[in-house]
Amino acid sequence: MDDRTYTAFSGPNLLITAPLPDLLRTLKTHHDQHGAPTLIFDDHTGQQVDFDLRGTLDDVLQRHLPPPAKKGPGRPKLGVTSREVTLLPRHWAWLDEQRGGASATLRRLIDDARKLQPDPQGAARAAEAAGRFMTALAGDLPHYEEASRALYAGQGDRLDALTADWPADIRAHTLRLAAPALHRPETPAAPENAEPLS
Repeated sequence: MDDRTYTAFSGPNLLITAPLPDLLRTLKTHHDQHGAPTLIFDDHTGQQVDFDLRGTLDDVLQRHLPPPAKKGPGRPKLGVTSREVTLLPRHWAWLDEQRGGASATLRRLIDDARKLQPDPQGAARAAEAAGRFMTALAGDLPHYEEASRALYAGQGDRLDALTADWPADIRAHTLRLAAPALHRPETPAAPENAEPLS
């Protein structure tokens, strides 16, 4: 199941951030009604992408959406697919003893590992994606170069300040893409018995 999202802008205005099918529907409607140019970005990479919007909506969807998955083992409606895993006999024996069976146990183990060890390259990927987006839509805006340096240094508060005068949608999308790459100071928790300030 692909959870990738795309974002489309018309000038400095955000049109939509959505998975590909929803994005294509919105783009086709916008194109047919306004004919205004749009810039489209893959939110995972920050790269600009183009879609051929000629023809009917069905033509556009058929051209750009992947073909439906072939039916096979697994539970495709849930995004579960069947693959082969090679393990030693002792691993299979341990899996057989776990509640829910081998598949459920493997899914739990993977989910637990992902929580404990977040993607080490995630921050770098987020900075690259935000940087590409900034270059395309914010390259001529005030403080762009300083904001770019703050992004790659992980300085969230500085990036916030430097982008304060940018168009709202461009700023918001930049900060959304950059969020995993930014170091934010922890806000100290208020003591449990603290009195509210009046």
